[in-house]
Amino acid sequence: MKELKMHKKWVSGYNASTSVVDDLDVLLEFFDAGEITEEELDQKYNEALAVIDDMEFKSTLNNPEDELSCYIEINAGAGGTESCDWSAMLFRMYQMWGERNGFKVSVLNYQDGDAAGIKTAELEITGDYAYGMLKGENGVHRLVRVSPFNAQGKRMTSFSSVFVHPMIDDRIEVTINPADLEWDTFRSSGAGGQHVNKTESAVRVRHLPSGIVVECQQERSQHQNREKALQALKSRLYERELQRQMEEKNIVEATKMKNEWGSQIRSYVLDDRRVKDHRSGYQTSQTDHVLDGYIDEFLKAYLMHKTVGTPLDGDTE
Repeated sequence: MKELKMHKKWVSGYNASTSVVDDLDVLLEFFDAGEITEEELDQKYNEALAVIDDMEFKSTLNNPEDELSCYIEINAGAGGTESCDWSAMLFRMYQMWGERNGFKVSVLNYQDGDAAGIKTAELEITGDYAYGMLKGENGVHRLVRVSPFNAQGKRMTSFSSVFVHPMIDDRIEVTINPADLEWDTFRSSGAGGQHVNKTESAVRVRHLPSGIVVECQQERSQHQNREKALQALKSRLYERELQRQMEEKNIVEATKMKNEWGSQIRSYVLDDRRVKDHRSGYQTSQTDHVLDGYIDEFLKAYLMHKTVGTPLDGDTE
């Protein structure tokens, strides 16, 4: 049912985009005939452009893990009390973004700073494509402002790191190629009576690509033991895949940039009223808007830049 829901979402999005483009074609004919104004045509064009841009953006979320929910971990970095306060601002920003976009937002961990803000916190954002939308937020976020915690009113710089983890669910299906299996049968050992010891009901299966070997002699029939062995093999393969994913996550964690100068992915310069993403080049002067959770354009710009590979220049109001 969940897979069907995902497919229906893509189909409905496609139908919406074709419908708005068809409407635009009709309005163009009306405009050529002098029945509507240029302003009405421009309004419909902008609506169609927004729908197409949204579909193009969503097409970048094409990895299996993109559909998952996620955890957001926020840690204060260099900057002391100022950094803790900055972490609390980021915590609020992601919380407001999640709630505004219809996700379920839960607080899993929250450790207060010594004087203000937070040292570390973790949010759970539950909903379709939460991880895909937020995976680009991984990295160090830099704040520049006149600090309210500095008696001289100096301009301070502080850092906070954000890490987004996919929330693995039960949609993982283990598929085994029968050609990769090597089966053996043998007589069961131990207690069980004459039948167990006189018939070759026990089985041993070897998964050739991984080298995993599973034996089963629990049941009286060979057929039942084969089913049990295959089930156990799938469980072991699934466990190995989870371990591999954890190792990959640890590698990413180990290579994550330091929480200090020169490693930020985005800068929030409040006194100059500028927020800029250093990877995509996207920036805006609406700093309060961004800190209130309106970060969708940054998310889209990063994912589109990652797919297309060209920076986005200019300031968007």
